[in-house]
Parts: sequence; structure tokens; C-alpha cells
Amino acid sequence: MLALGKLLELTLAGREPTEKIQLTAGGARLHWLAEGALEVSPPATHDSGFDLLLSAGIHGNETAPIELLDRLLQGIARGELKPRARVLFLLGNPAAMRRGERYLEQDINRLFNGRHAESSGFEALRANELERLAAAFFGKPQRQRLHYDLHTAIRGSKIEQFALYPYSEGRTHSRAELARLRAAGIEAVLLQSKPGITFSAYTYAQLGAEAFTLELGKARPFGQNGAVNVERLESRLRHLIAGDEPAIDAGDLEGLQVFSVAREIIKRSEGFRLHLPDDIENFSELPLGSLLAEDGGTRWLIEEAGARIIFPNPKVKNGLRAGILIVPTTF
Repeated sequence: MLALGKLLELTLAGREPTEKIQLTAGGARLHWLAEGALEVSPPATHDSGFDLLLSAGIHGNETAPIELLDRLLQGIARGELKPRARVLFLLGNPAAMRRGERYLEQDINRLFNGRHAESSGFEALRANELERLAAAFFGKPQRQRLHYDLHTAIRGSKIEQFALYPYSEGRTHSRAELARLRAAGIEAVLLQSKPGITFSAYTYAQLGAEAFTLELGKARPFGQNGAVNVERLESRLRHLIAGDEPAIDAGDLEGLQVFSVAREIIKRSEGFRLHLPDDIENFSELPLGSLLAEDGGTRWLIEEAGARIIFPNPKVKNGLRAGILIVPTTF
């Protein structure tokens, strides 16, 4: 296997490869761009016109998606997976990956779309670098662009595998992309309704890619991800890379649950209190009239029928969201 196929091993060891460019026996080009960043280009005669950005490790302790990317890249480096798409593999926060921590100083996934310029430190610099790598990769005109930012969640979830679909003014969410997610085993999609500061929000709004944050299960250490079943997603990604994706019926979204954002719960002070059990799962339904949170004189009561909570976290920094209240919708 080509040495550059061991991107994960290089990244965890903090080593820079001696050779930055290698070719597979089939003519695919592997190019190491920066720490945790490797671009795969097919031979020009086999290029499908599809650009696929796959990122994982934006949170360093979310290892199942990192292992998934490692398997795909090793398959390419061995010549078993023959790419017809251009693929950019990004391991988002190498320093946090080496420590087995979510982040070291601050959450990288709250530092995109300009937020890194308002901050400082290692993670802010890395967010800026990830934006530049993504912008360069998606810089070729007249090509199809897709970004999957792969995550696992801090807590358990009543719907284990789900996607967050960013918002950008003037753009319409794609039914075909929802059908592709359904075919990849994604059970639910949250349609966002305002611009975000995550990595997928950046590539969607600024680079014109179809982009999603995918939550694939619960975060566990390396080698302990047997309970995270990504077989359907991995199969779909292999087809996308190889350029032989089975046909998608954009009219068939049966079984895919769709939600919209009702409200974001923003923590404003250290007096913030979230009135939920510490072990509450994502997508737990909340009773009408119940008190969800309070912060000084602000109180959040449940006013929406069928409301559910995702990403509840009262420990975030002031000014960041401490949870998202969502409701079922149709598409």
C-alpha cells in the first residue's frame, strides 16, 4: 500500500510524509497538502466531474467517522477502490485527535464563516486553514460539489443517524440529496433556517457545495466503534468515489424523518440553567408547557406541539447555543 494511504497513522504520530505525491497502479494521484489533509485525483481520462469533500475529526474524540475515512483512503492506496471522483480527505483537529479530546481550547465547529477571525489560538488557526483547503478544492468550475462532515454525538439519540442541512439565502434544499442520504442509511434530516458557523455551513453558503453535517452514533475511543453501523454510508461513499453510484429516486423519501428548527437556546450567562436530565437523548420529545431553560430573566417554555431537543449542552461558552428545539415538518 502507498505510504500516503496511512494518513491517519501519520496524523496521530504528528509526522509529515517524506513523499508528498504518490501514484497508484491505476494512475490515481495522492497529494498530501497539510497535516490531516490529502487530495485524491483520478486519471484525467477517468474523471467523472464530481468533487467530494469528506471531513471527520473536527471533534477529536469522534473516532468512528475517522476510521471510516481511513478505510476508504486505504482502499484507494491499495488500488482496490479506483476513484473517478476528486476526493479531499480532511482530519479536522489533529491535536485533539492525539489527545482523545473533543477540542483543546475551543470548538472548531463554531469557528467557521468568519468566526475564526474574531478569535485566536490553535483551533481558530486550524478553522482558517480548513476553509482555505476546502475553497481551493472546490475552486474548479462546472463540477458537482458535495461535502459530508462526519461526526458522532456526545450523547445517545432516539434517532441514531441523522443529518443537519445548512441554510443559505436564495438556495433551495435538494430533494435528490435527501434521497441520497436516505439511501446511505440516514434516518432523519434537520433543515436549518438561518446561516450557521459550522464547517458544512461554510462550504454550503460560501463555496456552493451541497453540504451536510452527519451524526452517525455515539462518540467512542478508537477501536471501540463496533456499535456504530456505517455500512450503508460506507457503501454509498465507495460508489460516489468510484463513479458507479446506483440511481437515486428523488421522489422516494419514505422512511426519512424531516424536522425544522423551531428555536435555538442560546446561553447568555453563567446563570444559565437547562431543566433537562443530564442523560437525556437527542430527539427526546418535550411536553407542552414545560420549562426548558432559564437565564436571568429569560425563560424558555415549550410552546410547540411535537417539539424535540437535540444537542442539549449547558456547558457551552456564553453566546453559543445550548440546545436546538426542533419540530416535525414535511418536504
